[in-house]
Parts: sequence; structure tokens; C-alpha cells
Amino acid sequence: MPTRAELREHLLAVRLAGVVGTSRERSLRSYRLFAARDPRALIGIDPEGPWSQRDLLALMARRCGVSADPRHTSGPDVIDPERTLAALDAFAERIHEVAGRGAPVLFGTGHPQRLLGFYAGLADALSAAGCEVLTPAQGRCIDILTRFGLRTYDLDYVRGVALVREPGAVRPGGEPGVHSHSPLPVRVALEAAAECGGPLPELVVGDHGWVCGAGQLGFEAIGLADTDDPALFVGEAEGCVSVVVPVDDAVRSAYYRPLTRYVLKRARLSQ
Repeated sequence: MPTRAELREHLLAVRLAGVVGTSRERSLRSYRLFAARDPRALIGIDPEGPWSQRDLLALMARRCGVSADPRHTSGPDVIDPERTLAALDAFAERIHEVAGRGAPVLFGTGHPQRLLGFYAGLADALSAAGCEVLTPAQGRCIDILTRFGLRTYDLDYVRGVALVREPGAVRPGGEPGVHSHSPLPVRVALEAAAECGGPLPELVVGDHGWVCGAGQLGFEAIGLADTDDPALFVGEAEGCVSVVVPVDDAVRSAYYRPLTRYVLKRARLSQ
């Protein structure tokens, strides 16, 4: 299991934190869209505050460590590894608490190619600890508006982690799922769980619309977010999201394994 110092070194070495792959231009564009209340950036959050672009930049500087200088408009963005580590500790504490109660949990990701293994490791550990890992609405069709128009996807679960796939995409060696920011999948999953009489999750773990959509509906939600995902950090600042871990969400999937081991160790769920 990595120590805190070893994990910090790993974060910087593989660019999960420090200088990351997300560009400053991409982050600033997301802040502009969020400030304009564009659904592509809100991803399920209905913010209470006005949240101007300047407000968002200041928030992301506090929560992630990006530059607060609005004149800095190009180049790679930055995540402070100390903020990542502190958030991972808080994230692990939530995992520990839900494990101690044996409470039902729901996992979902909009980054299945990158983050599926991270969440699946946590789902396996919580299941072994006596938590029910929920899989509501499996196989349900969901229409999601994308930049390519309205597309129909299937809600599926892999090792207890929800994701959306292209219809008919399940095949040996096929992609684990598609990249999505939409909050519709978590809304469909939660509605299905309620319709069948529960149980409902006491904790939702994921990213993008899975966290924002669940948090906006009043479910405790925790997850990971990049510098171009201001919605999760706004949700955290306004109290509808419990914990957000600032981290590059698009590096190789293997690079997240030490994070899984660290969280499980801090959550007292290590094998």
C-alpha cells in the first residue's frame, strides 16, 4: 500500500496532479459555459449562487490549485497534489463510514475507459464488507443529447460500476463504455431503484453527471473531477456534493490503481 509520500510522488510522476494534461484553454471554456448556465457544463447541478467566470476561477484555484490569474489563458493546467491527497483522505473517510454501516452504494462513471478499474476496486471492497452494490435499471435505454445529436445508449454495469454503452456494443474485447457527462443515467438508475421499492443508495460514487445528478437529488455523492469540471466543485461548495478529489481524469487506467489501494488503506478496507 502506498504511503502518502509515495502516492504524492506517483501523482506527480504520471501527471495525475502537478502539471496535468488538461489545457488551460479547455478549463476556461468550461468556466465560461458554466457561468452562462450551459447544460453541457452544469451536468446536473442547479447552482444556487450566480457563479461568474471570475468566481469559478477563484473557486477552482482554492479547490484544485489552478492559477487564479485570469491573464493566464494558455498552456497546461495545474493541480496541487496536496489538495488531491487531502480530498482523497476525506473520500476514504466516506467509504469507511458507509462500509461500517453496511449501507447500499451506487457506483457510476462517465469515464469507463479510464476510471472503471478505480471504482470497481472500491465496489469489490465494499461488497466484501457487507454493502450492497446496487445495479438498478440495468439494460435500460437512455436518450442523451450529445454534440452529435440525440443518441440512444444502454445503461450497463461492469463489476458493479454503471456506465453507458452504444447499443449492441457488448462483445469480447469491446470498449467498456462511452465517455459521458450526462446526469440522465443516474436519474434513471435512482428512479428505477425507487420504483421497485429500493434499496436506495446511501452513497453515490463516481464522476461527471453521476455525482452532480445524484447530489442535486439529495443523495450523498463523492467523486473525482478534473480542472475542466467546475460543476462538481460548485456542488461541493454549495453543499450538495460531499467530497470532490481534484485529479486528471484522462490518464492511463493503470495509473489510478495506487489511488484505489491508498483509499482502501485509509478506509481500513485493505486486504
